[in-house]
Amino acid sequence: MPRYGTFAFSTLRERFTNSRATGRRTVLGATLSLLPGLALAQVKIGLVLSLTGPAASLGIPARDTSTLFPKEVAGQKVEYIVLDDASDTTQAVQDTKKLISENHVDAIIGSSITPNSLAMIDVIAEGETPAISLASSAKIIEPVDAKRHWMFKTPQTDAMMASAITEHASQHGVKTLAYIGQADALGETFYAEVAKFAQIHHISVVANERFNRTDPSVTGQILKIMAANPDAVVVGAAGTPAALPPKTLISRGYKGKIYHNHGVGNNDFLRVCGADCNGTFLPASPVLVASQLPADYASKRLALDYIERFEKLRGPGSVSAFGSYAWDASMLLNSAIPVALKSAAPGTVEFRRALRDALEATRGLADTNGVVNMSTTDHLGLDQRARVMVEIRSAKWMYQPR
Repeated sequence: MPRYGTFAFSTLRERFTNSRATGRRTVLGATLSLLPGLALAQVKIGLVLSLTGPAASLGIPARDTSTLFPKEVAGQKVEYIVLDDASDTTQAVQDTKKLISENHVDAIIGSSITPNSLAMIDVIAEGETPAISLASSAKIIEPVDAKRHWMFKTPQTDAMMASAITEHASQHGVKTLAYIGQADALGETFYAEVAKFAQIHHISVVANERFNRTDPSVTGQILKIMAANPDAVVVGAAGTPAALPPKTLISRGYKGKIYHNHGVGNNDFLRVCGADCNGTFLPASPVLVASQLPADYASKRLALDYIERFEKLRGPGSVSAFGSYAWDASMLLNSAIPVALKSAAPGTVEFRRALRDALEATRGLADTNGVVNMSTTDHLGLDQRARVMVEIRSAKWMYQPR
């Protein structure tokens, strides 16, 4: 029997019978509740986040931010279901299957990290459920093929950030660089972009090393890097594990420049790396230095608004880029849900398809990281205004104007 929302047609017949006692208004109300555009079923959004494991410092700010999401959009109640993928690809896939097959979510936000987001793509495509990743790799959304048709993301791509690093390095006299990254999809994809843009800026890559998120030491890799005597070292890693290479470099007396990718944009990284990260650089979300940006910077107002909301929840200085990526995902959905509701009821494949189409049609949406202009070939929609160069000084983020 066809169903709309939580009401079956048998319910309509029952209410019709009862309406003889309560009047025609009851029948009209029951009938309206069955119309697809006015269904009483709430929108369900699932979140797959890395709340434990090595990437917990990325997932926890996103979870905390989700408590600030609106509980109603366009007059429709919204429910959020948060699952922990434990920084593990297998768990991320299991969480995704659960959200789609058991919870019947209309969209998914997550995962927090690249390997997990890539692992989720097949399940998301099979379930025809739009997903907004909070991870960096462009491979999550590129190329927009039959599977990535359903994938979107909010963080800046690794290509955007690698180009910012090599541009800054070139401007500061760097001729040679070494790379050390995580031994996973994040480390590999970021290296590919760093190498590509280094060549454009006539910078030679003289060493290329890997380490695991859970490794207690990277001394062997750092000794190889220092033997190559590079002008700069780029660390392609996320969260607190990314502190290990720079700390080892400093302990071994390295004097060149050190760059991080945007996967370190939170206070947990600053705490773990400590003074060893002073004087290092990273391309980052404007949220990290929002108060230092020029008044006319595209995302400044919305970034400051998000920071105020989050710090009321978690205290002064608690904000991170990773929470802002979740906030921007919510902004995308808040914009797309009213459009999708005109076509179908939540909980249906028609609604999920309409929601996906509405996300792809997003144009001129300002969020905390920039201005989003999606297309059939671009499921990020950010331009170069979404990145800033930052220097770490005395455990603080300092904006570096070009």
